This record gives sequence, structure tokens and C-alpha cells, in this order.
Amino acid sequence: MAGLLLVLAVILFTSFSITKAENNRTFPTNFLFGVVTSAYQTEGAWNEDGKGENIWDDWIHSNPSHIKDNANADVASDSYHHYEEDIGDACVYVGAYHYRFSISWSRVLPQGFNNEINLDGLSYYQRVINKIRAYGMVPVATLYHHDLPKPLQDIGGWTNPDMVNYFASYARVVFEHLYNVKYWITFDDPRSTCRLGYGEGVYAPGIAEDGIAEYLCAYVLIKSHAAVYHMYKEEFTNSTVPAKMSIAIDLPWSEPLSNYSAGHVQAAERRNMFEFGLYANPIFKGNWPQVVIDRVGFRSQKEKLTKSRLPEFTKEEIDYINGTFDFMATNIYTTHIVADIIEPEYDDPGYMKDMRVQISVDPEWTIAQNGNPVCITLLYYNKKKQMYGRNNLDTKL
Repeated sequence: MAGLLLVLAVILFTSFSITKAENNRTFPTNFLFGVVTSAYQTEGAWNEDGKGENIWDDWIHSNPSHIKDNANADVASDSYHHYEEDIGDACVYVGAYHYRFSISWSRVLPQGFNNEINLDGLSYYQRVINKIRAYGMVPVATLYHHDLPKPLQDIGGWTNPDMVNYFASYARVVFEHLYNVKYWITFDDPRSTCRLGYGEGVYAPGIAEDGIAEYLCAYVLIKSHAAVYHMYKEEFTNSTVPAKMSIAIDLPWSEPLSNYSAGHVQAAERRNMFEFGLYANPIFKGNWPQVVIDRVGFRSQKEKLTKSRLPEFTKEEIDYINGTFDFMATNIYTTHIVADIIEPEYDDPGYMKDMRVQISVDPEWTIAQNGNPVCITLLYYNKKKQMYGRNNLDTKL
């Protein structure tokens, strides 16, 4: 596909203040600099103006100890009430060209279903879009960033195949009411939604079905992405501002412990395929990565299961999903050193067992409070991530 764009979301876990001063720093003319926010992390107003409860509201309110210092995002940075200052001060003075924000599903459809539409929520997002454009920036809207309406989680969340239709219905309401968006992102960081939310249980909704639920989640989520992509192309291509659409996938880069060991090199590639290819391959190439199919199938058989824990796409689904992108969007957060290990025991299913790797960090790297290497110190590896996407997904960047 022509005209592909690589979006790099580099997240710095730090506090900062905005000082009004002359912005005399420039980027190359072909580099489009932008900033990123997400609804739950910035908006606050968790129960105002008709917004419903999402899984993060429920998970943290039910057990505040999930978050350090019993913190929550009930207020966050209160962007719901201060979006004008946020967009103006925080963006104009750093010279941003794109502004990416996410839409809270439960602020638009309080119960998750399209039988109750919250016009106040939609009006808020249209004001955000208008303000972004008023400052000469390009709006990039994300439909989903981890914050599923609680009633939908009550019926299985992203492991429920019916979510394909629910997500498409939600997206249709958004497309019908919000205008002047040039780029749409269906899902931001699907790996965290599935692996951390349904496999490890360290993100809302806190389900820890390791080696099972994250694959079901990925299967449903990818089909949901494809359904919305096709729906938009079929129903909204004649809109005022024809938009482009993709999915933003996190690539936690894997660097082999030794480039002189075939086992370690293969282990690093294997992890890249599990962490990135699991979500990218069906969309950019068709079907799961073969190494993921083989590894999960092999271990499922050894665990005496009658079929693989990895759901199988039908031929029709593969064709329907393949090519559902207009550009490539990648989030760059961190890098790890990866080593090959002996085959783990077959006692219980496990995502890391399927991957069969050991992960570590270079002691020379700067480590953030969350235990991950600070990505800004790893620019060399970030460049390698870009090349990886170019070479493995057959895309023109």
C-alpha cells in the first residue's frame, strides 16, 4: 500500500512543567512531531456528564492497592475541564504538529451498548478536535486505549466473540458524530490490553489466565479492528475529511544476548514474533506468525490438549483481516536482552513457556521506576525497530 506513515509514540515516565518561551528548535521538514494522550490517564471526570464506569474505574475502586500509593485516575490531570490549556500550552510551545488522543468508550456509550448514547461525551470530543485544529495541529483519534465499559467486561470482555459487533457499533456512533479527524487508530497497544489485562492480570480487568486468555483476546481484538476498518471504508469514505486508519502496536524490542549464538538470535526473533507479530502479522501479512502457530501448537499437544490454545483463523477471516491498514503505527517503549533457554516443563500453560526465552536488561542502561529500560537512551535499538517493521511487514515507510 502506498503512502504509509510510521507513528512513533515515545513515552517518558517523568514530570515536567511548561515554560512559555520562544520555540527555536526545528525538525527536518519530513519529520512530523506530535504528542499523545489517553482518556483514562488524563481526563478525570470519571463519573461526570453521563460517563459510565469502565474496567479501570471498577478495578481500582474495588481494590486501590492495585496502584502505587492507592492512586486512581478519578481526577488525573483533569483534562476534561482543562483540555484547552493542555492543547494550547503543552502543544504549541513544544511545536507539535499531530495531537493524538483517545476516546473513552464509556463516555460515549455509558453501558457499552449503542442503545444509550451520551451526547455530552461526544460534544466534549468534538470540542477537543476543534481546539486541536484551531491551533493548526492534526487530530489523531484512538478509539480504544484499555478502558472497556464495565458492562461489556461482565460478559467476557475481549475474550467474547460478540465484542466484534459491539466494538463496530461503538465505532459507528463515533464516526457518525465526530468530524474533521484525519487519522484514526482502532486500538492503541493491543499487546498490553491482552497480555497484561487477560494473561498476567496486572492491568484491568485483572484476569490471569496465562497462555490462554491473551490469545483469545488477540483473536477477538484483531477481528474487531478489521470489522471497523471495513465498516469505515464502506460507510464513511464520502465524509467531509476522508481519513486514514490503522492500529498502533507496541514493539518491545528483543536484542539477542549474543549475536554469535544462533539460539539466542532465534530466541530474540521468536520474542519479536510473539510480542509484535502476534498482532501485526494478521493485519500486515495474513495469519499468525508461523513460529507462534508452531510453538503454541507444539506445547498444547504436549499438555495433552485436543487442540491448540491459539485460536485458528479461517481462510475467510485471514483474507478479511489482511490489508486492513492505511499506514503503520508503532509504539516504542523499551528494549530487552533475550536469551534462549531449554524447553520448560509441560505442567501448566504459559505465554512465556510458549515463547521459551529468558529476558534481562543491560546493567549499563538507565532503568525507570517500572523496571523497564528508559527508551530515550536506546535510540540505536529504536532505529532497529523501525527497520524490523519495514523488513518483516513488507511495508514502505
